[in-house]
Amino acid sequence: MLRTHTCGELTDTQKSQKVTLAGWVHRRRDHGGIIFIDLRDRYGLTQVTFDPKKNKDAWEIADQLRSEWVIGVTGDVVLRPDDMINDKLKTGKVEIEAKQLTIFSRAKTPPFELDEQKVDESNEQIRLKYRYIDLRRASLQELLILKDKYFQYMRDYFHARGFTEIQTPILANSSPEGARDFLVPSRLHPGKFYALPQAPQQFKQLLMVGGTDKYFQIAPCFRDEDPRMDRHYGEFYQLDMEMSFVEQEDIFEIMEPLMIELTENFSQKKVEQLDNNGRFIQISWRDAMTKYGTDKPDLRFELEIIPVTELVADCEFGVFSGAVADGGVVHALKVDGGASFSRKVIDEFTEIAKTGGAKGLAYIIVREDGTLQSPIVKFLGEELAGKIIEITKAKAGDIIFFGADDWRTASLSLGAVRNACAEKLELKDPSKAVWCWIVDFPMYSYSDIEPDKIDFDHNPFTMPQGGMQALEEKEPLDILGHQYDLVLNGFEASSGAIRNHDPAIMYKAFEIAGYTKEEVDQRFSALIEAFQYGTPPHGGNAPGIDRILMVLHELDSIRDIYAFPKDGQGRDLMMDSPAITTEKQLQDLHIKLRPLE
Repeated sequence: MLRTHTCGELTDTQKSQKVTLAGWVHRRRDHGGIIFIDLRDRYGLTQVTFDPKKNKDAWEIADQLRSEWVIGVTGDVVLRPDDMINDKLKTGKVEIEAKQLTIFSRAKTPPFELDEQKVDESNEQIRLKYRYIDLRRASLQELLILKDKYFQYMRDYFHARGFTEIQTPILANSSPEGARDFLVPSRLHPGKFYALPQAPQQFKQLLMVGGTDKYFQIAPCFRDEDPRMDRHYGEFYQLDMEMSFVEQEDIFEIMEPLMIELTENFSQKKVEQLDNNGRFIQISWRDAMTKYGTDKPDLRFELEIIPVTELVADCEFGVFSGAVADGGVVHALKVDGGASFSRKVIDEFTEIAKTGGAKGLAYIIVREDGTLQSPIVKFLGEELAGKIIEITKAKAGDIIFFGADDWRTASLSLGAVRNACAEKLELKDPSKAVWCWIVDFPMYSYSDIEPDKIDFDHNPFTMPQGGMQALEEKEPLDILGHQYDLVLNGFEASSGAIRNHDPAIMYKAFEIAGYTKEEVDQRFSALIEAFQYGTPPHGGNAPGIDRILMVLHELDSIRDIYAFPKDGQGRDLMMDSPAITTEKQLQDLHIKLRPLE
């Protein structure tokens, strides 16, 4: 070894010992001819002194040193003077009197400072281009170490409960997971393509057919969808698990203790709002949409949406009565202290409501003297306005926002406003972790691409509640699935389901969504074929473990979780990818490029 100790372990107990350290020059200072070097490795910092009176040769070499040079130092451990002790460092009571210095590697001046207090001022694009330098920061090193322990904790948890970790294929086939596939052309089979798995969905179900019983893996997944704050471009990891002979509650009983333990062991947050049995709250999808305007509600704050449809159905305000006459709803959102919102802020909320499909955002302000301020009160009348105040329990200093449209649009638009109000009023307590299950998802909804077409609302492999009878007797939009999502502080943390293991039910479920038997056989041939050879009832879920860690640590972007992330446009600036390939490689793959139109 080129060192006897790391830069983070020496204390006064090693006084007078001869040691050898190695690392990067973090900081250099000259005082009265003595050179002070803060030597850094991933374990910490140790101060090294070079005194020309004690060792001129080492001092002359040290005089060349600059930031980020990689060096090795041999010397004696001595105590620092009392007035120079650094209580912030484990090594703060000692320093090394250098006897010998070796320069392993010289370094150009870094493109940005590594000081944690200044690095946030650096351009993110520059830091991503030089990610290997950025990784030297203590905060990123600590995060990588934390992530390693986080992954190991999950592995230990499942192994202790009889699960087997199994790696499923990376070169796979296309699977309907809601995003575009990454395709890999085959050299051996011209014109054919593999697809990188969006999730190991079919493989883990086939493992259940194969008798594995309890499977898990920390699975790499690949989806060609636009990046965002909680979605890393291209690739991510999920804790994939599946169990045989289970019902929905069995999955919950396995996952809840793990999520509580991850919160307690890998964050500073406290788990709150458990039910009377210490379990996560369960909310039906429809109740979540109605009360919170989203199927991933942040329950750290209240702000519940209140239906007022019947109350205003026959009012003189045409926006409300017209929406009800068209089969829609009117919902109200009372915000404590919202009367302080300026007109500019209300206009901002109106634009946010429009992102949910709303045409506008009506409101009533309750002034401190109890009078009402609103352009709609004159249409509602004092009596009806008073009833709205009563049913929403609004008081002086509050504001009430309204959504009037079809049920889904009114819910989504007020849900977006609810979230914006919480941001503005700082209601999202960073010390809390509130987990909940969203259950009873609809099996079908109208397609986003073809508005008149029925399509799967969630996972197409989900067992419908009521089985074949529900598929044959109920209207498609009324059928619920054994589908559930796990939500943490307003973010979807996991999605899962009890799977459809019956070929006949699967054919019927796909038929309702417009797929022929031949199409199902073609797209899911392995799964359909396997299900005809004896399949246990099974189910599972797949927490997005990168996203969970991001939420637990209040990080600004999921990119902060990765050692080598893509930027906001899906590029690896450090490796310069994606990149143009050679003509020879294209020929080997039987691919010819055509000019972009």
